[in-house]
Amino acid sequence: MGKQEDFVLRAIEERDVRFVRLWFTDVLGSLKSVAIAPAELEGAFDEGIGFDGSAIEGFARVHEADMVLKPDPATFQLLPWRGETPATARMFCDIHMPDGSPAYADPRFVLKRTLQKAADAGFTFYTHPEVEFYLFKDKPASGQVPVPVDDSGYFDHTAQGASQDFRREVIGMLEHMGISVEFSHHEGGPGQQEIDLRYADALSMADNIMTFRTVVREVALSQSKWATFMPKPFTEHPGSGMHTHVSLFEGDENAFYEAGAEYQLSQTGRSFIAGVLRHTPEITAVTNQWINSYKRLAGGGEAPNYVSWGHNNRSALVRVPMYKPHKSGSARIEHRGIDSACNPYLAFALILAAGLKGVEEKYELPPEAEDDVWGLNDYERKAMGIDPLPGNLDEAIRLMESSELVAETLGEHVFDFFLRNKRAEWEAYRAQVTQFELDRMMPLM
Repeated sequence: MGKQEDFVLRAIEERDVRFVRLWFTDVLGSLKSVAIAPAELEGAFDEGIGFDGSAIEGFARVHEADMVLKPDPATFQLLPWRGETPATARMFCDIHMPDGSPAYADPRFVLKRTLQKAADAGFTFYTHPEVEFYLFKDKPASGQVPVPVDDSGYFDHTAQGASQDFRREVIGMLEHMGISVEFSHHEGGPGQQEIDLRYADALSMADNIMTFRTVVREVALSQSKWATFMPKPFTEHPGSGMHTHVSLFEGDENAFYEAGAEYQLSQTGRSFIAGVLRHTPEITAVTNQWINSYKRLAGGGEAPNYVSWGHNNRSALVRVPMYKPHKSGSARIEHRGIDSACNPYLAFALILAAGLKGVEEKYELPPEAEDDVWGLNDYERKAMGIDPLPGNLDEAIRLMESSELVAETLGEHVFDFFLRNKRAEWEAYRAQVTQFELDRMMPLM
């Protein structure tokens, strides 16, 4: 065993840890967990813990069900909501086959494989997400409209407000677990919150997002509230996105920065944006993977629904934030399409793969959208070469099906399972008679 494993074993003894939760994620981004006793951990580091992969969404067919969890000691943290004495800890796991090879259905491995491709080209990929979600007074019963915890709006400060107390407790738990928070505030919808995580390498950040969603739900339940990352819970209020700032570094140098260039944006940065723009329609089924995701994209507000880029243009899919003088390390781009309910491992892998494709093949960046893209008519957008994003999950699936980039990045197993699952979701949705249809058509027919 290495130094990190030794550190974990000592920490477990010193902190009176009685349970160690091994965390991993299925193909759709649902967190899975199994608890082991501390006495089993040394064996888990050496040989892993076996489990039935056929029971997990997208992991294995029945005839190849045996799989192995290998905990990553670098992700060891105590779970603050479980109490300090005795303590409970967690580690994220990589999934292996019984012969020790990586499991191709493991979303964490999909991201690792793409990050290695970037590393082979000399790049490290960093991300910084702005995570939005809604907080309700309690879990809505079936058929009932959820009730937000407040009627506040964007950046509102309310004395003794439930939202700010909630955010303070969430941030305290995240920082207790080593996850740094940059900003937090009330968002535009009633009960809607935003917490921005400080930038980190993409693998650490994907782990952090999975932890973040768990912490938010745990704190909400502890306060007899209910939190949701559903992209669009209300027709009349903004959806919840996860605007994600991304950058490539070559060693200590920001590969997106070039002094004196337009917006201080290097050719690498321009080609990366071009790659993201060209391939976004085919990766949207993953960055926006739910039926409900497309209600957010179609709903206006801060959600993009056209493929364009701009400098400080918040109607664009990709935004180039204003350059901060003497801070070349902060040069970055912001992807505004991705939502808070995605699988972050797969979403980050595909955004990186799309950008790298642009860099490798030296894609030319199309003209900037200087106008409010929502305010243009269809003819004006077409004349400017601005195409729409997929209008629903069915369109997104069809584009993904024919994408070599998505198939290569996800691997055959994840690619096939994801498409099968999403087709089933779309077919189930298509068959539903909605309240909208009953309200509109029953009086007329």
